[in-house]
Amino acid sequence: MDMTGAKRSLAGLLGTWTVSRLVLLLFVFGVLRFPGPDVTTDVSVIYRGWYEVLRRGTFPLDDVTWQYPPAAALAILSPALLGFLGYAAAFFVLAFLADLAVLCLLLYAGLRPGRRLRGAWVWVAGVPLLGPTVYARYDVMVTAVAVAALLAGARHPRAMGALAGFGAMLKVWPVLLLVGARGRSAWGAAAATGCALAAVFAVSMPGAFSFLAFQRERGTEVESLGALVLHLARQFGWRGEVLLHYGSVEFLGPYVSAVSTAALGLAVAAFGWLLLWRLRANRFAPHTLADAAFTAVLLFTVTSRVISPQYMVWLVGLAAVCLCFRDSRMGLPACLVLVAAFLTVLEFPVWFGHVVASDPLGVTLLIARNGLLVVTTLLAALELWQSTASRTPVPALPAQTTRPRETSASP
Repeated sequence: MDMTGAKRSLAGLLGTWTVSRLVLLLFVFGVLRFPGPDVTTDVSVIYRGWYEVLRRGTFPLDDVTWQYPPAAALAILSPALLGFLGYAAAFFVLAFLADLAVLCLLLYAGLRPGRRLRGAWVWVAGVPLLGPTVYARYDVMVTAVAVAALLAGARHPRAMGALAGFGAMLKVWPVLLLVGARGRSAWGAAAATGCALAAVFAVSMPGAFSFLAFQRERGTEVESLGALVLHLARQFGWRGEVLLHYGSVEFLGPYVSAVSTAALGLAVAAFGWLLLWRLRANRFAPHTLADAAFTAVLLFTVTSRVISPQYMVWLVGLAAVCLCFRDSRMGLPACLVLVAAFLTVLEFPVWFGHVVASDPLGVTLLIARNGLLVVTTLLAALELWQSTASRTPVPALPAQTTRPRETSASP
């Protein structure tokens, strides 16, 4: 591609990001109204309440909705950095800046020799597909840390490990970034960082690990894969309830515990598959670290008892990192994640009332979104296995191949 075409493509990417993010800011600041329930109340009510407790030097010991590792306190307290703004406004601005940081990281990676900007396009397109929820949760901040960790992984394993350890203390899941790490340096740095942060919080703030008990008590959330069984059961007279429970909208009633146990069993099976893959993998390319992390997070998202809309931010971010690499085999799974992101904003917040009611529209949306995530997970796992662990490597799908000397700057 000539330089003029590359510059035009880059200008289009930056222009799309600017316009789409301006619209998201208009939604979270209330200038425009997004369909469905107000997603910003988590910030203005829940996060703000935690902020008032945390600033006194203790964790929310009596609040069962606090279900996060201790470093999450840093994200909740971060609006204090912009003291000239109100709490909610400062949080939205910081979420916006985290989004911008991810874009900058993906641009830096995509413009290097042998890389491509398709990953940046995945991020630019994927975030607005999820609607204003992205700026109304701290997951975009965690995703920024995860993206930085993966992009550092190839050349700076210790930095990658430290970032993954920090991310895990923010929201646990970034520990999965280490699945494809080779050698001990990344794991050692992650362990050292995690242990140091845990010790600091345990000594300085009471209740640093109270979240473990609250997290254990969570049930089957209405948007999860397991919840589909209960949604369908309601069509045949099952008398369970849908209530706000432990911070999420969950099913309560007969057989719910069995569904939750089955989800836990699937998560254990997913862990077993990842362990088997790690033992069998013998071909590692620069993109393998990102491909493995993407697959691992997909596995544990699909098998979780909870699939909150903000979980999709993680998947969009990791898919974007994968597609920064020219030889990544995750092109199709990444595209499917974008489709799943659009279905997610339809089921929450746009038509969440239909999901809670288990009516035909709500159930259809969940079947489509969760079914697509299952297919995406299986495809990603198959591609990862075939490219790294099978005896005979299988060529990438035709749609994912690129010419060796091509410089792509378009989606």
